[in-house]
Amino acid sequence: MEDEPTGGRAAWSPRAMPGIGRELTPQQELAIALRHLDDIGFCENLTGHITWQLPNEDNLLVNPWGLWWAETTAADVLTIALNGDVVHGPWDVTPAFHIHTELHKRRPDARVVVHNHPMHATILAGIGVLPDIIHQNSAMFFEEMVFINEYDGEVATSSGGAAIADAMGDASVALLASHGVIVVAPTMAEATYKSALFERACEIMYRSMLLGRPTFPIDPVHLKPMKASLIERAAEAYWDGAARQLIAAEPEVLKS
Repeated sequence: MEDEPTGGRAAWSPRAMPGIGRELTPQQELAIALRHLDDIGFCENLTGHITWQLPNEDNLLVNPWGLWWAETTAADVLTIALNGDVVHGPWDVTPAFHIHTELHKRRPDARVVVHNHPMHATILAGIGVLPDIIHQNSAMFFEEMVFINEYDGEVATSSGGAAIADAMGDASVALLASHGVIVVAPTMAEATYKSALFERACEIMYRSMLLGRPTFPIDPVHLKPMKASLIERAAEAYWDGAARQLIAAEPEVLKS
């Protein structure tokens, strides 16, 4: 019997990485993530938040209400308490922050929480379909996805956020019926990469459905090692490249 395939850094690790080329503050990283995800179509105009609970802190970094993801700079990033009070920053945050805070409270792995209404994920959320894993990069979501089949209107209370967090369990991605998507991760690099890959997985699923033919699933034996490679190797490389390109194209993002 052949050994099961391995993935991640156990299978291969690069000798060196290009990196970003400079040190970034957490506020700069969050602003870069917002703009990059907007650039690739993850954002629906004014909607959505990215929250980041830094190590050993209760407060959260978050983008403000009133600015589009595409125009947010590091100087605009807020620091808020878990109850939503603004601790630092010039703007305000909507009650929708409850989608995030209840996950941060319950899950040590949920240091970064991303929520928005990207087109293809929202289409699948509207018909109650999770994407099949029919492309190798979608292996990132093997045993990670959940569909929350309830729509209770705007999430504007802690109880509403708690209901979502409870329904999400330990999944890292949730499709919310008739709403959008939530992605959680321990780092900004993984959260950004996972958000980008999930929207692409949903687009691949949507386009496959248009063909009206059965999907061709990947044998689960290959999914776990591929998932490890994507998380342990590709997430960092993706983030570094996204940051390099965003800074070169939109240097004002770093304004603090």
